[in-house]
Amino acid sequence: MGFLDALLGRSKPVRPDLDQLFSLPSAAVTLEAAAGFRPTGRGSVCFASVEGGEFARIQTEVHALLGAPVEFSQDSYGYTWMQARHDPQDVAGLVNDLHAVNSTLEGAGFGPQLLCSLMGFEDDRGRRLALVYLYKRGTFYPFAPAADGAEKRDNPLELQVKAMLGDDLRIESDLARWFPVWGAPGL
Repeated sequence: MGFLDALLGRSKPVRPDLDQLFSLPSAAVTLEAAAGFRPTGRGSVCFASVEGGEFARIQTEVHALLGAPVEFSQDSYGYTWMQARHDPQDVAGLVNDLHAVNSTLEGAGFGPQLLCSLMGFEDDRGRRLALVYLYKRGTFYPFAPAADGAEKRDNPLELQVKAMLGDDLRIESDLARWFPVWGAPGL
């Protein structure tokens, strides 16, 4: 960062660090031990839509790379989601798949289109939770939809999870960046 950048209050953007995803298995153990949230075996990657032949090529490449069924869908905002499923006990396998998809998109020049990845959790009371990785920030945040099904968040649970996982994950400190991911595949 140069002198003018410092003077004008500009900072260098955080470089994505996909290896942060490999801290999810440790976070999953902490979540289960401390709050009873178990992995669902579902996770997803969200990216801005890629058009035409490139998208078909990426889908083919992801299917070949993972060797497992994956589902692609679009949300109401036009973003594309790729969802992977694993046995809930195979957190490492799911994380490897999420990392591979992110790396494949990044390697194909679509890094700027990557938005987030998430991994789903659930407890005995049916509460759902996602640990969301913000690609452009290199940080995580918890997203917990309210149990009643309305588009409301369980903010106390999100803050509780933030406190629990501070040693396991690089948590996003700016709460304004904890975007809701309503209806996200994998949640």
